[in-house]
Amino acid sequence: MPLRSPLYSQRSLVLTLIALLGAGFLATSFLSYYASRASIRDNIVNTELPLTSDTVYSEIQKDLVRPILISSMMSRDTFMRDWVVNGEHNPEQMTRYLNEVMTHYGAYTAFFVSNSSLTYYHAKGVLKQIRADEPRDAWYFRVRDMAEPYEINVDPDLANKDNLTFFINYKVYDYSNRFIGAAGVGLTVDAVIKLIDKYQQRYQRSVYFVDTFGRLVLTGAEGGPQGARAGQSLGELESMKGLVSQLPKPHSGSYEYSVHGQGHFLNVRFIPELNWYLFVDKREDGALSEIRQSLYLNLLICLLVTLVVLVLLNRVVSRYQGKIQAQATLDSLTELPNRRGFDLLAAQAMHEAEREPKPLTAMLLDLDHFKALNDTYGHLAGDQVLIGFARDLQSCLRQSDIVCRWGGEEFIVLLKDTDGETGQKIAEKIRQHVQDQRYAYNGDDLRLTVSIGLTTLQPDETLHTLLSRADHAMYRAKQAGRNRTCVEMPHSVYE
Repeated sequence: MPLRSPLYSQRSLVLTLIALLGAGFLATSFLSYYASRASIRDNIVNTELPLTSDTVYSEIQKDLVRPILISSMMSRDTFMRDWVVNGEHNPEQMTRYLNEVMTHYGAYTAFFVSNSSLTYYHAKGVLKQIRADEPRDAWYFRVRDMAEPYEINVDPDLANKDNLTFFINYKVYDYSNRFIGAAGVGLTVDAVIKLIDKYQQRYQRSVYFVDTFGRLVLTGAEGGPQGARAGQSLGELESMKGLVSQLPKPHSGSYEYSVHGQGHFLNVRFIPELNWYLFVDKREDGALSEIRQSLYLNLLICLLVTLVVLVLLNRVVSRYQGKIQAQATLDSLTELPNRRGFDLLAAQAMHEAEREPKPLTAMLLDLDHFKALNDTYGHLAGDQVLIGFARDLQSCLRQSDIVCRWGGEEFIVLLKDTDGETGQKIAEKIRQHVQDQRYAYNGDDLRLTVSIGLTTLQPDETLHTLLSRADHAMYRAKQAGRNRTCVEMPHSVYE
């Protein structure tokens, strides 16, 4: 059975890991997604929308605090109280006062109604005399008789072309705590609409107000549900008919309805200060889009984690394979290429020599009397000599030359771009260097010599015939007395 290549095994391992990681991450992500979808409805109805409604309600109260404080300041102002107690002799003084309040605090309107004269003073002057039988004046008598110090009411502003206005109606008392009138400021409904738009943008919900009869009274700039405008009844909206049929009058609670197959979640809260209901509406797909974004983010994170793991695995596998290949192609003692490594390097050198073409010289080196050295000093001494000889051999060669341990005490060298004459000079240099070298071991200076066989590559010649001639030349050197270089050409042999 043929063995699979390391590359094929590595590829199979990577693909298997991708499949396992991908399946695990996808299963985890989608299970989480569907679990979130299952719980989102309960979370929206019972937690999210009520909290948003509470927050918007708090925001409304906060945004109305400033006009309430201004109205409170007016009710305690000594000028106003003294002016009323002293008989309201100069109406222009009150007009200037109200104009100053409106200008300084940026109010939409400022007013005072005297209880003794029933005169309606405004920043623009005396507006009118109020009457108990006038429906538009009912607010004053309601304020006069209420127990609370102030109210927030929405009414048309007579002084500003009946524009719908939020009025802060504050009770005014004299120094003996007797009721002497009502004062306050107004906040235009347009400003409140801007506040609604701000709430909608901040909380990503639809926010609108409905009165106790089910009529829209305030919406954002884009309108209420299905673009409905102020004054329109919820019962006129196709999507709201089912809801209105359940609720003759809106009251606090959580509800659901559908528009063109798209589900909506609704929270209703009563605002006693306004006698209105706050509706907070959230589309179901809006909630799911957040979950989908989480799913996409999880998938992206899973992809990144998978890629990181694969990169790290590839590095580990590549490093491991590199070590295995190095062990397979390097001699463990001298760290020179072994026969297998030499075959790879020599094949490339032969290809380069044929392509250029350039001369290539081969040397086969054999240490003389190496067995006797082992028998005399031991194999450890022989190993030290082999290591030293390999180091000295490399020092005599160029970095581009190929040198390997052929086996035992034999070494082989390929000299790139080197002819026979130059190769012979290099061989003699190596032989002389080894002859003069001393290798220390346990206090002894060990000496040795080397026999070298040399030949050059011929046109259309194979690596096998090249090495055979080098081997034959090396044996000739041995037979001729060792410690010498023999050169052998295809039809000649000489030293």
